[in-house]
Amino acid sequence: MKRIAKILTVALIIVFLTAHTVLAQSEIPIFGEIFSAEEGQPTNYVFSLRVLILLTILTLAPSILIMMTSFTRIIIVLSFIRNALGLQQTPPNQVIIGLALFLTFFIMAPVGTQINEEAIQPFIREEISQDLAYERAMAPIREFMFRQTRDKDLGLFLNMSKMEDVNNLDDIPNHVLIPAFIISELKTAFQIGFVIYIPFLVIDMIVSSTLMSMGMMMLPPVIISLPFKILLFILVDGWNLIVKSVVLGFK
Repeated sequence: MKRIAKILTVALIIVFLTAHTVLAQSEIPIFGEIFSAEEGQPTNYVFSLRVLILLTILTLAPSILIMMTSFTRIIIVLSFIRNALGLQQTPPNQVIIGLALFLTFFIMAPVGTQINEEAIQPFIREEISQDLAYERAMAPIREFMFRQTRDKDLGLFLNMSKMEDVNNLDDIPNHVLIPAFIISELKTAFQIGFVIYIPFLVIDMIVSSTLMSMGMMMLPPVIISLPFKILLFILVDGWNLIVKSVVLGFK
C-alpha cells in the first residue's frame, strides 16, 4: 500500500507540474495586465480563466496518465481474454479495471521511484526549479514510452508533423511521442489478443463440428464449448500465464 500511495503521489505531482507549466507558458497575462482598474472599465477575468484551464487539465489527468503507462495494453488484453472465453460479464468490469490498474502500478513502480528520487524530492527541498523538476519527471516516462514505441509509428507522426531535423530522441516532443506510443500499445495488445483467441476458437470449431455430425443442429455450440474453454483455461493456469506474459513484455 505504501508503494501504491507513493505512485499516486508521484502521478498527482506530475499532473500539477504539467498544469502549472501549461499555465506558465500560456499567453494569458497575469492579473491586471489586460484591463485596468479604472472606473468604467470591465473587471479582470484572467484569474478565473487560469482556474478554468487548471480544472480542465485536472479533469483530463486520469486519461493522460493512463495513456502514458502500460494500462492501455493490459486492459485490452484482459478484455480479449473475457471475450475469447465467451463470458459476457465475468469477470466484471470493476475486477478487470482493478487488476489492470494494480498491474500498471507494479510495472510502473521503477519509473515512479526514479521520478520521486530525481524530480519530486529535490523539488520539495527547493533544490531545483519547477521547470527542471518537470524535465526530470518526464525523462523516465519518455524513456519507458520510447522502449515500447515502434519506429514505424514514431516515423508516422514525425512525418505528419513535418519534423525532419530530428537527430536524437531528445528532439522528439511529447505531442509526437505520446500518440505514437498509444497506437504501438494498441497494435501489441491486438497481437496478443489474436494469439489468445486461437485455442478457444479451435475448441469452438471442434464442438460445432461434433454437434453437426451428431445431428444436434438446434443446440447452440456455445453452451457446450464454454465449460471446455473454462476447463482448458484453468488447467493451463491461464491467469498466471497471461499476467506473466504481459508484465515481462514491458521489461
